[in-house]
Amino acid sequence: MKIKVIVTLKNGVLDPQGKAIQQTLNSMGFPNVNGVRQGKYFDIEIDEKDEIKAKSKVDEMCKKLLANLVIEDFKII
Repeated sequence: MKIKVIVTLKNGVLDPQGKAIQQTLNSMGFPNVNGVRQGKYFDIEIDEKDEIKAKSKVDEMCKKLLANLVIEDFKII
C-alpha cells in the first residue's frame, strides 16, 4: 500500500527558505506571489493490506522521525 505524507511548518514558524523562494520568484517576473511556505513530501510504500493499520503505522513514523512536532505539522493522505 502506498501512503502519502505532507509535512509543513506550523503557522507562525519562520520559513527562511520559503521567503527566499518568494523573493526569487518576485525577481523572476512573478510579482504577484505574496508568500511561499516550503515543506516535505513522502511517498511511503508499506507492506500492510489494512488501510487503517497502514495509516496508523505511518502516523507513528511521522511522530518519531519524519516530522519535528515542535515546529511542523503533518498530513497523511
